[in-house]
Amino acid sequence: MGQKKCPHCKEWSAWSQNIEDVCEHCGEKLSHLELARNQKREEEKKANEEKWKFYIQKADPPFIVFLKKVGNLFYTVFMAIITFLIWLIAALPG
Repeated sequence: MGQKKCPHCKEWSAWSQNIEDVCEHCGEKLSHLELARNQKREEEKKANEEKWKFYIQKADPPFIVFLKKVGNLFYTVFMAIITFLIWLIAALPG
């Protein structure tokens, strides 16, 4: 347990290094910048997941979910084979 200076009231408060901790004096969040960064990181993660070619949505019927899982499997195997071939080409000359 440590202390952190509140960015709002400039008083020192107990801080357990949790981004949800609040100031003992004014009640504001001690880590408002970290909260914003964390929220932005979560939004980017969700956006990147949805860009995936075979992204499985909650509204997809079971047959489509099965086809997308098979597509993901074949894509992963294909990329593994290509990666191995590229590694082999790079490793052979030297």
